[in-house]
Amino acid sequence: MGHYSKALSSFERSLEIRKIALPPNHSDLAASYNSIGAVYINMGEYPKALSSFEQSLEIKKIALPPNHPDLATSYNNIGTVYKNMGEYSKALSSFERSLETRKIALPSNHPDLADSYNNIGNVYGNMGDYSKALSTFERSLEIRKIALPPNHPHLASSYNNIGNVYYNMGEYSKALSSYKQSFEIRKKALPPNHPDLAGSCSNIGLVYDKMGDYSKALSSFERSL
Repeated sequence: MGHYSKALSSFERSLEIRKIALPPNHSDLAASYNSIGAVYINMGEYPKALSSFEQSLEIKKIALPPNHPDLATSYNNIGTVYKNMGEYSKALSSFERSLETRKIALPSNHPDLADSYNNIGNVYGNMGDYSKALSTFERSLEIRKIALPPNHPHLASSYNNIGNVYYNMGEYSKALSSYKQSFEIRKKALPPNHPDLAGSCSNIGLVYDKMGDYSKALSSFERSL
C-alpha cells in the first residue's frame, strides 16, 4: 500500500518479539531483517537497507547450509542496494556471488538463475559494458524461454532489456526487433492499459526517431501517451 513508515514499525515490532522468543541465529530473525531492508529500499534509504540485509545474511550464514538458496537471495538484495547507490563493482560482485550459489543450489534452468543473469546484465549496462550486458541478458532469456510460459511478462522484460542494449549500441534495427517482441508478449500478458505497454510504445518511438522515421515515431509516442 506504500505505507512504508507503518510497515517499518510493524516489522521492527516483529523483530523485537523474535529477539526475545528465539535463539539469536534463528532464520526467522534473518527474515525480519530482510523485510526491514526491503522497506528501506522502497524508502530510498539505501545505507539502512544495506545494514539490514547484511544482518540478515550474517544470521543465514550461521543458520543455513553454505549453498542454501536463501543465501543467494541475501547476496541479490545486497547487490540491488549497491546498484541503486551507483556502486556498480560492489553490485556486480554481490550479484555474481548470488549466481554462483544458485548454480549449486538450483536446477540449471531455474527462473532464479535467469533473474541473476538479468541483474548482472543491468549492472554491465549501467557500467557501459554493452557486450557483456548483451550476452548476460541473452543467457537470462534462454533460461526464461525454457522455464516460463511463452507469454510470461519476464520474457517481455528480457526482450526489452536486450532492446535497450542494442539502442545504446546504436544498432537500431536490432533494438526495434527486440522492443517489438517485448511489446507483442506484453499485449498478450497484460491488461490493455498497463504502464509497461506504454513503456514499450515509447521505446519503439525512440528507435523510430533515431532512424529518422518520424511519422512512426509520432504514432508510437501518441500510443504511449
